[in-house]
Amino acid sequence: MSSWLQPPRLRIGEESAQEPRHATWLELFYDLVFVVAVSQVAHNLYEDVSITGFFSFIFLFIPLWWAWIGTTFYANRFDSDDIGHRLLIGLQMLAIAALAVNVHHGLGESSAGFALAYAAGRVILVIEYFRAAKYIPEARGLARRYGTGFAIAATLWLLSAFVPIPWRFVLWGLGLVIDFATPLTTPKSLQLGLLPHPEHLPERFGLFTIIVLGEGIIAVVDGVAEQKWDITSAMSAVLGFIVAFSLWWIYFENVSGSALRSAGAVGRIEIYQVWLYGHLPLVIGLSATGVAVEHLIASEANNTLSTPYRWLLCGGVAMCMLSLGLLHRTGVIFRCKVRSKYRFVAAALLIILAISGVGLSPLVIIALVAVVCTTQVVQDLYQSGQLTFQ
Repeated sequence: MSSWLQPPRLRIGEESAQEPRHATWLELFYDLVFVVAVSQVAHNLYEDVSITGFFSFIFLFIPLWWAWIGTTFYANRFDSDDIGHRLLIGLQMLAIAALAVNVHHGLGESSAGFALAYAAGRVILVIEYFRAAKYIPEARGLARRYGTGFAIAATLWLLSAFVPIPWRFVLWGLGLVIDFATPLTTPKSLQLGLLPHPEHLPERFGLFTIIVLGEGIIAVVDGVAEQKWDITSAMSAVLGFIVAFSLWWIYFENVSGSALRSAGAVGRIEIYQVWLYGHLPLVIGLSATGVAVEHLIASEANNTLSTPYRWLLCGGVAMCMLSLGLLHRTGVIFRCKVRSKYRFVAAALLIILAISGVGLSPLVIIALVAVVCTTQVVQDLYQSGQLTFQ
């Protein structure tokens, strides 16, 4: 900490060749509370693997993800390591912890607490944006725009705690629409010159992706720990790990800041927007996959895999493939029409498996999903010249 109290500063353009910008220790500490929060919302899905349960999971996951996004984009532009910022981040961590506590019945008896916790986190973010508007003249327009939009959304969430269900959820939906629309509707003139840092942002998104992927690893361990050790459960666990490892491989092998850097050079704001919103189905799919793997390992080996679990596994991985295909196609990650086509084909195969896999055992289903995922890795290696067949 360079001083006890200092105003926010503009972080754009600070990177040098000798000292590239990375996530701070405070950002890494902040991420820890999301490890717990993601685990809790995934547990909700584990308890109710139905269409209703899945959409309930999404409805609770999105505010959690957006809370992380809000703080990440603020820090990307305006981070300052002073006591005021540290205390505000600490308060935000308490708000996210409260979200995690209330997530189990977040659409029922705990929904008021969930709404108040989310509103509290957003109010703290609004305070940070108005601090930035006060101290950074060149960012005043953007900071005020973001602060005002997020304040309106936070007000709707706050009010929702005092109205009955289902109107409470109507206010949630309106609040999320305003939250999501604020960056999209901010005039380009306010954003030019203040585009997010092109190296720091991919690293932060990568760290959140690691958090969600970690749920898949936890699912493998928990699934085996809760079962009597046998060859079938061991094979299912290994295949579940292969699925998670393959998804990690094809994301991190292709992600980089080059697309964002070139977008910043020509002022293409839409690339940042595709980067932001295109990651949502990816992290939802990764979370759903982890839950599905844990259920699959716990399933009876000689029985067929039930339809909800089959759809959760195949659909979760298909969401990941569709998201990655879109990101490839738009050039947000490594631009490649071939890799984009392979991701879309993989998603189609997984949907076909979900539809036609009635009667197949859990081990066969997870084996087929693992084959689809590892094929993506092999294709990437072959195309990049790292793998050749003589």
